[in-house]
Amino acid sequence: MVEFALALPVFLLMLVALFDFGRGVYTYNGLSEAAREISRITSVYPGLTLGASPQTADRVAVQKGLTPGMSDPAFACLNVDGTPSSDLPCTSGDYVQVTVTSVYSPVTLLGLGGSFTLTATSSSEIP
Repeated sequence: MVEFALALPVFLLMLVALFDFGRGVYTYNGLSEAAREISRITSVYPGLTLGASPQTADRVAVQKGLTPGMSDPAFACLNVDGTPSSDLPCTSGDYVQVTVTSVYSPVTLLGLGGSFTLTATSSSEIP
């Protein structure tokens, strides 16, 4: 019985850590998918101000509902080589870059490790 009493807390900690790690992977995967979808929609409907189209706003709202703690996306208009584009508004051939972030706080060890900022970026060419 003593061995069980010593091993049980370690086993439970490992089990909770496994679920916590899975939650972190789920959040990061959601951020990556959100960046891809928002980038794709924004490249098709860039709007006068990048990311201000109703289609982009709708997609951002949907992704915020699916991804825990997702912040508002940051938009950038880039040239093919990755440098910022001087075209305002973005024109055909430019790339839309979308960056989204989320703060992930693990519950294992009562959060003694602090929280992590997860970031995902995606780019799509404007047709």
